Amino acid sequence: MTPTTPVPDADTQVALYRTATRIKLFDEKYLSLMKSGAIGGMYYSPRGQEFAAVSVAAHLRPDDYVVTIYRGLHDQIAKGVPLRELWAEFLGKAAGTCGGKGGPMHVTSPEHGLMVTTGVVGSGLPIANGIALSAAMRGTDQVTVVNFGDGASNIGAFHESLNLASVWKLPVVFVCQNNLYAEYTPLADGTSIDRIADRAAAYSMPGVTVDGNDPIATYRVAGDAVERARRGDGPTLVEALTYRFNGHVIGDQQVYIPKEELSAAIAADPVLRYREQLIAEGTATAAQLDTIDEEAAAEIADAAEFALNAPWPDPSALTTDVYAEEAIA
Repeated sequence: MTPTTPVPDADTQVALYRTATRIKLFDEKYLSLMKSGAIGGMYYSPRGQEFAAVSVAAHLRPDDYVVTIYRGLHDQIAKGVPLRELWAEFLGKAAGTCGGKGGPMHVTSPEHGLMVTTGVVGSGLPIANGIALSAAMRGTDQVTVVNFGDGASNIGAFHESLNLASVWKLPVVFVCQNNLYAEYTPLADGTSIDRIADRAAAYSMPGVTVDGNDPIATYRVAGDAVERARRGDGPTLVEALTYRFNGHVIGDQQVYIPKEELSAAIAADPVLRYREQLIAEGTATAAQLDTIDEEAAAEIADAAEFALNAPWPDPSALTTDVYAEEAIA
């Protein structure tokens, strides 16, 4: 299926690089602080998967919606969640998007269209259907994108959600960020088909597989899917083939991945490769991209410093948003 969305203009191509660089540097800074012992907690790195989020979110308006999973930093930044508030939430600080109660696995920022970050594999799909149904019932042309991994395509919620989205022609785009490993299990050891996008045919919707590390190809495929949803023509299943550079969770030594496979993936770093492409094609100069790198690094440093110095939630907030206030007659 040849996409009809045109190749993005130069400004958009550079904007894709800018967002991916912010994700890359956030991840690297966060990992460095974790490894130094400065911060703790759970963290699921999306390093290597930047464009599977960036090139999709580039088509979304501020009032569109995104649902993601615990490995969702790239989706959160791509949707426009401010870096200071995001860092603060990751560190459990009061200035975070959820007042520090969500942490990295449950970031929510409705004012930026990030509706849910879920820690349960596959659970975001039916939630996305509900959000998309709301838009349809309200008569808006808002689109919902739900991101999930290849492992989630093997649970019941995936099949139920695709079926119902197709029956109701919901304005939702299902994006499977297929990094080839479901936690510690290679795709072929737990999935009966080679291409997850092929499952779309069973639910009468388009299914497209794209190189999720190719920002332009992913941008064009995502553009078609988002526009289809916005027109009211129903859902699309996009399978973005990508790769995660780090383990399933911090501390995972990745012994289940062949060393040469991982080394090759890291050598083909999509952010660095795209930088070279932009320069080679004359879309941007090295000096322009150096400036973007420096600005992104300064943004990340500022946000990290802000979060590290931000206050912890006051104990009085412990039951806020947890229990309803007792009504006194």
